Amino acid sequence: MAALRAAAPVLALLGLCLGPAAAATPLVIWHGMGDSCCNPVSMGYIRKLVEKKIPGIYVLSLKIGSNLIQDMENSFFMNVNAQVREVCSQLAMDPHLREGYNAMGFSQGGQFLRAVAQRCPAPPMLNLISIGGQHQGVYGFPRCPGESSHLCDWIRKTLDLGAYTKAVQEHLVQAEYWHDPLKEEDYRKNSIFLADINQERGINETYKKNLMALKKFVMVKFLNDTMVDPPISEWFGFYKSGQAKETIPLQETLLYKEDRLGLQEMDKAGKLVFLGVKGDHLHFSEEWFDSTILPFLQ
Repeated sequence: MAALRAAAPVLALLGLCLGPAAAATPLVIWHGMGDSCCNPVSMGYIRKLVEKKIPGIYVLSLKIGSNLIQDMENSFFMNVNAQVREVCSQLAMDPHLREGYNAMGFSQGGQFLRAVAQRCPAPPMLNLISIGGQHQGVYGFPRCPGESSHLCDWIRKTLDLGAYTKAVQEHLVQAEYWHDPLKEEDYRKNSIFLADINQERGINETYKKNLMALKKFVMVKFLNDTMVDPPISEWFGFYKSGQAKETIPLQETLLYKEDRLGLQEMDKAGKLVFLGVKGDHLHFSEEWFDSTILPFLQ
């Protein structure tokens, strides 16, 4: 006991030098179309997996609405800009996130969280991990959640008939990132979400500055994706303008060449990470997640 008392000043000094153990960086998750924040086989599973692998981490799985049904419905029918505003408010009021957080978006949650990064720099997003996010939008839904449901058929028909009408843009989430390469002018003029965050109508320097503040922007593409059209959108590529057969990578797009979002500069600085994983949309193993994604959260 006497020896411990004698050593106390030394131990205290050592504690001051080393400081407290660093807390794990908080994680914010945004689910995809037709999902909810806490589905035990999707976002609930991911949350438990992260909490198991990174003890003490704070994980916020975003819920848009007062209950899980509303959260799921809003992934189809709530204006994306309103959703982003709601999320920015949630993040700003969460005391756990004040010093910054990592973000991980699944499918459409990937581009929605990118909008958060560009529009709402406080609290700061440190790393953005987009798992199957469609950053140049989609031009078709070969398969959507609930393939046999009438809802999927209705969404397809609505998008084909009038994706860029005001009523559809304001009330159908998927229309807000519908990118028709055959009607580029209609897309640029009338897309109320994707065309804005992708700087299609002019340069918002704040968007560019905020996105470039990320330490890493990780994009995961599913190499056997049958849901996203075209799959290269998950790596920020898209169809070559004026047709819907040939695709080009991000580096060949005007968005990159003109560096409207700072992606070229981020790429050269090693901030962009392009990952491919075998499997269909959002199909991956726990082993892959542990070895490939978790390092960006630690």
